Amino acid sequence: MASEEMTTAARAFVASLDDRQLGLVRGQLADPGLRQWTYLPGERPGLPMEHLTGRQHDLVVELLRSAHSAEGATLAVGAVEVERVRRELVTGSPPAGDRYWLRVLGEPGGDEPWGWRINGHHLAVHAVVTAGGCTVTPHFIGSEPAVLPSGRRLLGPEEDLARELAASLDPDQRSLGIAGDRAPDDILTRFDPVADPTVLPAGIGRDRLRADQQELLDRLIRRYLDRAPTPYAQKVWREALEAGPERIRFAWAGPTARGEGHYYCVRAPEFLIEYDNTQDDANHAHSVWRHLRDDFGTDLLREHYARSHG
Repeated sequence: MASEEMTTAARAFVASLDDRQLGLVRGQLADPGLRQWTYLPGERPGLPMEHLTGRQHDLVVELLRSAHSAEGATLAVGAVEVERVRRELVTGSPPAGDRYWLRVLGEPGGDEPWGWRINGHHLAVHAVVTAGGCTVTPHFIGSEPAVLPSGRRLLGPEEDLARELAASLDPDQRSLGIAGDRAPDDILTRFDPVADPTVLPAGIGRDRLRADQQELLDRLIRRYLDRAPTPYAQKVWREALEAGPERIRFAWAGPTARGEGHYYCVRAPEFLIEYDNTQDDANHAHSVWRHLRDDFGTDLLREHYARSHG
């Protein structure tokens, strides 16, 4: 199970740290400051990866992979790899280390809930683990550049599926599904501690789409949800379908031609997804998945304490 793999990986990482490193990495789930996060460049609270030993760095990568599906792990590790390319393009030389910061919150494998997070430029994963499962949101992955010199597109499927869906809308559908000719300059929920879905365009309901369009939308949504461990991703998707197809809504803003600035969002009763690629001549992509009830493990923790005191 993902929770067990995450616990094993976290314990191995913590065991590798010296006292100074432990002082930087340790924290508590109840710390309200943990809801402060960002995807912008700059330092964060916690233990920096930049000065870890090679073995410790490998253990962080294993911890990062443990919080994801195989596909999600490729994306999360890929965000770190893309950031190395960006820094080399800026400075002209390979970076000496990865500028991400880690916190381990509580005791991995103990009787009480625990968690961890990794945060830095274009990567944010917030994991919470209880006996009932695990969560990983807010979950942010960015790519600058969106198209690497090698031609690799880390978030290529996220862009292509949404563009294909937007381009397929007929005139009546476009009046609902196209929010404007110009994309906003970034995701609208930014890095707010509590995501507000009302700032997003209303969009078109899944029930107003043809079967082929519904398939595209479903594949797009699962591309985000499947970043998480499979049982949790399946639970979130099942809840969205049970709430009603008309409550799953998609909106696109900007041209549908490749290379032009574009934005889209997906809204459901329990989650939201945003993607934006407008900066640096539409070569700088941001993508985020927020669970409106369970960000930072809020609902998971509530269920745990209700069972513990029931």
